[in-house]
Amino acid sequence: MTTISIFGNGNMGTAIAGLLGAGGAEIQQVGEGETEELSGDIVVLAVPYAALASIAEQYGEQLAGRTVVDITNPLDFETFDRLVVPVGSSAAAELAAKLPSSKVLKAFNTTFAATLGSKRVGDLTTTVLVAGDDADAKATLIAAVQAGGADAIDAGSLARAHELEAMGFLQLTLAASEKIAWTGGFGIVR
Repeated sequence: MTTISIFGNGNMGTAIAGLLGAGGAEIQQVGEGETEELSGDIVVLAVPYAALASIAEQYGEQLAGRTVVDITNPLDFETFDRLVVPVGSSAAAELAAKLPSSKVLKAFNTTFAATLGSKRVGDLTTTVLVAGDDADAKATLIAAVQAGGADAIDAGSLARAHELEAMGFLQLTLAASEKIAWTGGFGIVR
């Protein structure tokens, strides 16, 4: 059985827990300010970008050897006009540098909580794009997502997190400006 620890119990953390739990994964949720021994082989960071550094510092030793999933979209939430990571980089790359003994993946940042909960984007099955450098870690997360009833695609190496964060940024700005609904988003036809 896959065991998953999820930092965050907001909309995204709850939606990811529901999706992965529906596939049979054992879920541990860690709320803000809680300090717990992590039980998951996979650790999902369903927190704002600004929280990544402190989680890496506080839990670095516990995260060693585990798969760590960054779902953040590092955008300027005051202006909604730019990403706050250096050009060509990504939040996931920054996290991987802070956690060299972890298998860092980028996933869930191009989906909304509502589409994870319904497992639908319009008439399409919700697809989670997964980027990372460890093939086994990606395959395990992809299998857990698919077991929960959504689709998942290997989007390539962790370097692709840059493009995934740009997609997430675009989708968020479209929803914030009411050009698409928070129950919609990007869909993939295979």
